[in-house]
Amino acid sequence: MPTTTDATPLHVAGLVVRRGDRTVLDGVDATFPVGSVTALTGPNGSGKSTLLDALAGVVTPDAGAVTRRTSVGVAYVTQSVPPSALPLTVRATVRMGRWSGRPWWRPLVRADRDVVDEQLDRMGIASLSDRPLDELSGGQRQRTLVALGLAQRAGVLLVDEPTAGVDAESGRLVVRALADEAASGVVVVHATHDPTVIAGADRVVRLG
Repeated sequence: MPTTTDATPLHVAGLVVRRGDRTVLDGVDATFPVGSVTALTGPNGSGKSTLLDALAGVVTPDAGAVTRRTSVGVAYVTQSVPPSALPLTVRATVRMGRWSGRPWWRPLVRADRDVVDEQLDRMGIASLSDRPLDELSGGQRQRTLVALGLAQRAGVLLVDEPTAGVDAESGRLVVRALADEAASGVVVVHATHDPTVIAGADRVVRLG
């Protein structure tokens, strides 16, 4: 797992992001230290997912800055899933995490396959590894997406609504995995409405 002595590998200063005519984030300042789980909270439309997009580099701020140490990789688990026209299995989905930053011509090796197996076991979905994504329940699908993020072994893990619409067992596994990642030295940031998940976070950033 990644380790670092830098306590602030990721922070934002004066962040402004607009979506059309609407200012979604207006002058946000926040620091996300190593070894902690930070929960982004606030009402719908307050900019939680937009802040995750900015941290991941998916959107470009209109003003302000996102400072991210270049040596720290970022894994971003969104709520989107591959379309059913692309019939990926659970294992194939998690395996995608090992292709992050890898040249297309460089094949996965045994160590990569071991990482995939580890995350399948960790999220309790090893028995579902050959099942297509579109046959999974909401909780099983969320566990698969989180396993995909974990398989990247990145120094920063961003997760959008990790427990939204999942069963209690899936929620417990996801929350424990996020806490374990933070304990290993990863910067974990997630957006959530769940009071229990918020209470279990190390830090809370409220938007809106």
